[in-house]
Parts: sequence; structure tokens; C-alpha cells
Amino acid sequence: MIWDDVRGRDSGALEDQQLFLPDTLPAARPRPQPGPQPEPPPPVPDTGTEAPANAEAPDASSEPAPPPPETNGSSPPVPPAPRPELPVGRILAVVNQKGGVGKTTSTINLGAALALEGAKVLLVDFDPQGALSVGLGLNPNDLELTVYNLLLDASVTFDEVVQQAKVPGLDLIPSNIDLAGAEIMLVSEVAREQALLRALAPGKERYNYVLIDCPPSLGLLTVNALTAADAVLIPLECEYFALRGMALLMDTITKIRERINPRLQVEGILATMLDARTVHGREVLSRVTDAFGDKLFQTIIHKTIRFAEAPVVGEPIVTYAPKSGGAREYLDLAREVMSR
Repeated sequence: MIWDDVRGRDSGALEDQQLFLPDTLPAARPRPQPGPQPEPPPPVPDTGTEAPANAEAPDASSEPAPPPPETNGSSPPVPPAPRPELPVGRILAVVNQKGGVGKTTSTINLGAALALEGAKVLLVDFDPQGALSVGLGLNPNDLELTVYNLLLDASVTFDEVVQQAKVPGLDLIPSNIDLAGAEIMLVSEVAREQALLRALAPGKERYNYVLIDCPPSLGLLTVNALTAADAVLIPLECEYFALRGMALLMDTITKIRERINPRLQVEGILATMLDARTVHGREVLSRVTDAFGDKLFQTIIHKTIRFAEAPVVGEPIVTYAPKSGGAREYLDLAREVMSR
């Protein structure tokens, strides 16, 4: 009722508020006046009032003293925890039989992010489309030696095929359309599922991580990648059709583990191309989280036009647009992979 009256007045609002100030402010805090303090019996009331003021001053001065060193010494909490020891020759197959879910984009950018974090990384383009090679600035039609030659020609060595990428610490085994014929050529080979494993054996120990970009199928090329790999990284677009194919992919991984490669495990499932503005995207992400739990990476890759622009200049997003959200997300993913 009182504040309504105050709001209703235009000219006397300040005077009305002053009437209620004593009710809101503590009565013991008015400024001490030299004249009206003859009440306390101790002599020299002026010094008595100055003494507590002086007593409070050192306390106040002593309390702010610690904060300056905290602000100046804010560096101690900033340094991250010690980096985990990097593995040697750990092979990750980036697999999903559905196309357009971000396998090549994730392979390029995760590999570049790992290299920026200090790891030595080899990328293997195992898709006949050669998109990974194009994304790193190579023209597949101009390549004389590719992973196809490494698989089927015993005279071709590992070092002849490997090429250096623009990112320091990042190497590449390129691919082109010739790889499409390798699946037919390998059918008559003994232990054809282990062809890629044999091809990578001479050089994989030079690297901390080897990332294999697999074709969008579950054919012999993908089986070769799963046989050579220590773990599987599954990019999953936050879309219904991509979610449906997960059961078949997990069944294939289980069969490879049971029959050919017992060390194979699922490194994690990476949610990609999420548009958080849509209800559908959020629903699919929620279902994936419920279904796979801790297998789902905490890092989520959101849609951004930078992913489409980076391959045009032949660079990963972490160097093309290092301040973009996509670059930060793949750097976070690299740290998460290194910590596993």
C-alpha cells in the first residue's frame, strides 16, 4: 500500500521514499557526529571513534590483500591436466554404411585436430570416391600411387604411397576410383580380409593414430578396415534413417570381433550434423543417448557452413576457420579421444 502511494506521486516521490529510509537502513550505521556523542563515558570520544575505524581499516586492508595475488596468480588453475600418454600405432576405423553422415569430414578434422594436439597421425583414404584426398588438397586423377597399389602390388612400398598434408604431423595415404576394382581383385586372395592390415604393418608404428575413412557400405573394403582396426568410431547423423542402420552396423562389428579381429571395440559414437533448432534433431539425439549411453562422445558436431567451405580450399576446418564452432568441437573431440 505504501509503495503504491509512492508510485502514484510524480513530484513528491523522493520525499516519500525518504520517509521510509529509516525502516530499511540499520539505525546503528548513521555517520558519527563529533558533537552528539558525549553519551559514552570513556574520555576522548573522538579517538574512541577513530580507534574502531583504525581497527577496521587494517582488517579491511588485510582482507583485500589476498585477492590481488589470486588475480595475478590466476595462471595455476588455467593449465590443463597432464596430457595422457599417446598410444603407438592405434588404428581407428571411421565406419557407417550410410552415406552423408560425416565420415570423411570427421576423419579429416579429427586427424588434423589430433595433429595440432601433438600427435603423429596417418589418414587412410579407403573410399574409392577419394573425398578425403580431395579434402586435403589432392587431385585423385593426378595420383600415380594410391592405397590400391599398396594393397595389390608387392613392389610398392609404404613410403612411396604416403604423402604429407599441409598440417604438420599429418600424413595421408590417398585413394581414387581405382580402389573400386580392389574389392574384385581381393576376392581370390588368401586371407583377403587382412590385406589392409598387412599393407599398414610396415609404417603404422611411426604414428600415434591411424584413421581409416571407410566407404559407405559393409563390403570387403569395410571388412578390411575393421580387421585392421583396434577400435571403431561411428559418425551418426542426427536423423532418423541414419539411426535405423545402427543395428546392422553393430551386428557386423560383433561378427568381425568374434570371427576375425577379437581386439576390435567401439571407440565411440559421434553425433554429427546436429541442428539443435529442430525438434527432430533433438529427439534423435535423445534416442541415441538412451540407446548407447557412455558410448556416445560428449562432443557433438553441429551443422555449420564452414564444413562445406573448407574442402574447397583443401584444408581441414581447424586451420581454415580455427575460431569457428566446428573447429572447437573437433578439437574437443580430439582431446576426448586422447583421454580414452
